[in-house]
Amino acid sequence: MTNRRVFILQSVIGTSALASGMAMAAAPLVAETDANAKSLGYVADTTKADKTKYPKHTKDQSCASCALYQGKTAPQGGCPLFPGKEVTAKGWCSAYAKKA
Repeated sequence: MTNRRVFILQSVIGTSALASGMAMAAAPLVAETDANAKSLGYVADTTKADKTKYPKHTKDQSCASCALYQGKTAPQGGCPLFPGKEVTAKGWCSAYAKKA
């Protein structure tokens, strides 16, 4: 027979495990073939950006230095342009805006 104290303790532990598991689950990466990614010229590696189509692109521009990047110093992170997906820190798209 389980008493109330054991039940509460098991509930707290189970809820904590579930919450931490959900936080650790990363969103999928944006595919360069995604329709939204194509329209923005997104590439997972900034060195592979189309220089003829985007002549203002420079090598020092990347998602990691973009004001929209939400990954801080992580190798990948969120971007409001791609909801529910993540971009690589070394990626680039035509919506690039340098961090202030």
